[in-house]
Amino acid sequence: MLSKRIGIDLGTANTLVYLAGEGIVLNEPTVVAVTAEENRVVAVGKEAKDMLGRTPGNIVAMRPLRDGVIADYTITEAMLSYFIDKAAGKSRFFKPEVMVCIPSGVTQVERRAVLDATMSAGAKVAYLIDEPLAAAIGAKIPIAQAAGHMVVDIGGGSTEAAVISLGGVVVHHSVRVGGTKIDEAIANYTKKKFNLLIGERTSEEIKINMGNALIDDKKQAEEKKVEIRGRDSVTGLPRTIELTEALVNEAIYPVLIDIIQAVKGVLEQTPPELASDIIDKGVVMSGGTSLLTNFDKLMTRVTGVPCHVAEDALLCVVRGTGVALENIELYKRSIARK
Repeated sequence: MLSKRIGIDLGTANTLVYLAGEGIVLNEPTVVAVTAEENRVVAVGKEAKDMLGRTPGNIVAMRPLRDGVIADYTITEAMLSYFIDKAAGKSRFFKPEVMVCIPSGVTQVERRAVLDATMSAGAKVAYLIDEPLAAAIGAKIPIAQAAGHMVVDIGGGSTEAAVISLGGVVVHHSVRVGGTKIDEAIANYTKKKFNLLIGERTSEEIKINMGNALIDDKKQAEEKKVEIRGRDSVTGLPRTIELTEALVNEAIYPVLIDIIQAVKGVLEQTPPELASDIIDKGVVMSGGTSLLTNFDKLMTRVTGVPCHVAEDALLCVVRGTGVALENIELYKRSIARK
């Protein structure tokens, strides 16, 4: 193979890149900084994320994907081009084959936008694979068997729940709720309860360090505290408050229930034979948001079906995309191409 093959998990929060034969070569935030006037890309990835909420008037740091789909086509194309160049090398003689992973609930127009952006970014051939299928392959689930397996991929912008059997998706449901909605819920909560305005990065740090989906020991949760700095919405001056784990749980709980409702929706539509397989094997959770403390326990409690987080949950989708790319003949029924 003279042309390189690249698998991209294009996420709302992070983009991961897999190079065939080498494995995962890039894991960067899906953030692009551009100049306000010319729309010229200044920084991509981690460098751009550090600029979020801290840019002067002539530079805008933004996330080109919203809820798992392209919100800004031109900037997504520039970002894809940057990631392809970084993975395959700028001075390449042959264009690479690129497979991009997308949520299963997207429209035909949104699929076309991803294919077109990938081709414009310098791909020879562009393939699309559905996120739940890639997550299942990456979590080493034997999807080719005549048995039901359920995967829930909870990313930054969307939650994908799907039942897979015989290498294809039988039932799926996608909701545009994920990690970023949890961040927003924390920011809205501090604003309502404490009149404190906090930034995107601060709310993300609170989620990672203090987020707990299920609190059994209320007293212990009230003892675990963190100091939050932000701007007072009344006086406009900087202020510090203390948040407990119990308060963070109160803020994020409604969003977690929205995610679990998507899982229940799929379980309700699952054929009885496959439903019995799922009760035996349990639900596999992947994606960065599934790593939230005790989220699997909360989902087990609400749905009544055993749920467990996949090994390397954050990397399941990109690994699955890489495996599908290296074995295209096996998975060609489930892949769209251009």
